[in-house]
Amino acid sequence: MKKIGFLSFGHWTPAAHSLVRTASDALIQSIELAEAVEDVGADGAYFRVHHFARQLASPFPLLAAIGARTSRIEMGTAVIDMRYENPLYMLEDAGAADLIAGGRLQLGISRGSPEQVIDGFRHFGHIPAEGKTDADMAREHAAVFLELLAGQGFAEPNPRPMFPNPPGLLRVEPHSPGLRDRIWWGAGTRATAEWTGTQGLNLMSSTLLTEDTGVPFSQLQAEQIQRFRDAWTAAGHRREPRVSVSRSIFPITTELDRQLFWRETNSTDHVGWLDGGNARFGKTYAGEPDKLIVELREDEAIAAADTLLLTIPNQLGVDYNAHIVESVVRDLAPELGWR
Repeated sequence: MKKIGFLSFGHWTPAAHSLVRTASDALIQSIELAEAVEDVGADGAYFRVHHFARQLASPFPLLAAIGARTSRIEMGTAVIDMRYENPLYMLEDAGAADLIAGGRLQLGISRGSPEQVIDGFRHFGHIPAEGKTDADMAREHAAVFLELLAGQGFAEPNPRPMFPNPPGLLRVEPHSPGLRDRIWWGAGTRATAEWTGTQGLNLMSSTLLTEDTGVPFSQLQAEQIQRFRDAWTAAGHRREPRVSVSRSIFPITTELDRQLFWRETNSTDHVGWLDGGNARFGKTYAGEPDKLIVELREDEAIAAADTLLLTIPNQLGVDYNAHIVESVVRDLAPELGWR
């Protein structure tokens, strides 16, 4: 069975057309949508993290709330920009959220993408060391976070503590056993996917790759996934890795669906310039279920992944986005062998 979840950027805007006009709307509706998709049989609620933007930026309170209000679905990020993170404080937040959810947290992290402000991580107090780039700093933060997830003590205890200490060196608390196996790296290239495999991290690949070889997006992404799996095997990791891909999929089953997405029924890949180089963006899948079933059968990357994240237009509100997810689960997944 392929896991199916949604991926929300959590946009809000005070515009008249938006059903998500404030940060409060975005947060509360994200919780409500997670509950709704659990009810319709989907498997996950994932959120993009962007700082300095009218989008979701502080994921752990949201993930903890979803963990407390749901019982089955996974919840996670796609992705947290590690340039902005204090890895020890993040370790506390992640451990708490995962324990509240009963071990359902799936954390996507990465070195980050182009942001709203110039070098925004500097405002958070994170400055690359001499001779290092911001990408180097992100991977260093990630390395500390991943090492400490093992739960080994490292801090010298105070000989006169306020509260009694267990014997030996102390670790960051609360510790959530097993969370290390549920960390994903957001990879935008084939080379980064190979690095992800060597590190023993699950692979998270989105609707764009920051490279282009001239082949269709799904083929390029399928090659990325295969390189990840080959690197994983070569590194000798014992567990089975997980792979997620993101897609914009809109089954047209109602008149409102048709009004909103008929313009996307002939969508194709796009090639553009992003972050100093060529990038290939995957197409939007929109159309009646029979048409989408044929098209999605040809998507090699979806076939290679165990998890599919549906990018949603969250400003259309909880009910409509739950309808999108339910349409995929009900009208597409069984025919495609995902259920």
